[in-house]
Amino acid sequence: MNYAILVSAAPFSTQGAHNAINFCEAAIDAGHRIARVFFYQDGVHNASALACPPQDEPPLTPRWQALHTTHGTDLVVCIAAAQRRGLLDEDEARRHDKPAANLAGHFRLSGLGQLAEAAIEADRVVAFHA
Repeated sequence: MNYAILVSAAPFSTQGAHNAINFCEAAIDAGHRIARVFFYQDGVHNASALACPPQDEPPLTPRWQALHTTHGTDLVVCIAAAQRRGLLDEDEARRHDKPAANLAGHFRLSGLGQLAEAAIEADRVVAFHA
């Protein structure tokens, strides 16, 4: 089965983001495909290169990145939600005259059209909210 995943939960506010990455890893282990994960609203914080959780909390960003490097999962961050929350890639940082970018590697900024496309192409869409 081919899944599209929507994550609108921040990484450390609720269990939503943890549940999302656990679902993705379990689905892949069971032989399914996670074609795209779309990060929306506060879920965009999962893509921050600057997050430093305490040692007793597992960091989620490297686990998301591993989905991309190991399984080719597309990690798409809503550009509008990201900009509102100060999450920028190199191009957007230059465009908005900001001193630095903070989007973690293997994540990419794009619009809601990527979510719509994923929903059309997937067998199932699973959403993880706060």
